[in-house]
This record gives sequence, C-alpha cells and structure tokens, in this order.
Amino acid sequence: MRIVIAGGHGQIALRLERLLAARGDEAVGIIRNPQQSQDLTDIGAEPAVLDLESASVEETAEVLRGADAAVFAAGAGPNSGTARKDTVDRGAAVLFADAAQAAGVRRYIVVSSMGADPDHPGDEVFDVYLRAKGAADADVRSRSALDWTILRPGMLTNDAGNGQIQLAAKTGRGPIPRDDVAATILELLGTPATAGLTLEVISGNVPVTVAVKDVAGN
Repeated sequence: MRIVIAGGHGQIALRLERLLAARGDEAVGIIRNPQQSQDLTDIGAEPAVLDLESASVEETAEVLRGADAAVFAAGAGPNSGTARKDTVDRGAAVLFADAAQAAGVRRYIVVSSMGADPDHPGDEVFDVYLRAKGAADADVRSRSALDWTILRPGMLTNDAGNGQIQLAAKTGRGPIPRDDVAATILELLGTPATAGLTLEVISGNVPVTVAVKDVAGN
C-alpha cells in the first residue's frame, strides 16, 4: 500500500510511518520544512515537501495521486495561536480532503481530538482548536466521495505502547500512548469496514486488532 500522511513529521505520523515501512508499505510524509526530510528517510518513509497552508488543491493532489489511502495527522501545535488553528487544523484538513477527492483517493483517516465540536464554546486557544477540529471533522463527514474514518484519541502520552486499547464511539476520557494511536491507525487502514465511523480511543484491555474488528462489525 502507498499511504500519504499530512503532518509527516508529527509524533504520531513518525510512529505510523515506521510501522508502515516495517511491514513493507510505502509511507509518504508531507512536511513543510525540508530540513526534516532526513528524519523520514531514516525510518524508511518518503518525504514530500509541501506547505498545506499555502499549497493549492492541485499541488496537493499531485502528491496523493496513486495512493491507496490518505491520513490527516497535521496540527498547528500547542504553541501556535488562534489564527493557525484555523489555517492548519481546519483549513489544511479541508484542503487535504479536497485533494484526496481530486486524486481519486477514497480511503481517508483523520486524527482528530476528543471533544472536537464546531460549536464548542469558549475563547481560549484550546477552545478555538476544538472548534477548528470539529469543523474539519464535519466537513469530512459530509463527503460521500471519501471512505472516511475519524479517530479521536484521549490524552496523548509518550509512554511505551502495549497494544491494548478501548475503541468506541464514546469511551470517556483517558490517556493513550502515541505508539498505540499509530498502531490503531495502521489497523484502521486495513479495515475498510470502519469507513463512516467516528471513534474515540484510549488505553484499555483489548488488543488493537480485536478492537478494530469489533467496531468494524458493529
């Protein structure tokens, strides 16, 4: 499989790229900073330098052409202001979805956030972030041309993953290692029956493969 990942140098994306490369898939990470290219090459991924805040749909579709799936794992980051929550967390997500459609890539996975809601109240930066993520999710869910799955992890940690999760439409709050989020995305990519689902994921006691099979059967 050829998988194109927006936000290719992010912490979850790097873990996912390493997993894809290890099983022989072709991982393409979209990055804005060319100085990050070597980091991707070192783990077996292919860097594609493109700024999703300024790129056109056509330029982005060119990177996506021929891919089996697209993963949106980009984010403005915790130190960014409210403006970039809109241009990255919402705007780039919509652009990437437009480009996937233009390139004919149906399978589309979004790494969202627990609590994402276009109508989330509040004026703090995190409130703006949750509205931006919610608006992006709503846009993706409206697209019949995409076989989308939206994944909303709980509190992300850098603890070593153990491959045990809880995955459901609603899980309640809880932490989850980024390792296990990446493993969950990998399993979702190979489970097309999860298309059309918005899922929350936290640490739990069910192996990733079993948890994904369970939600795919519901």
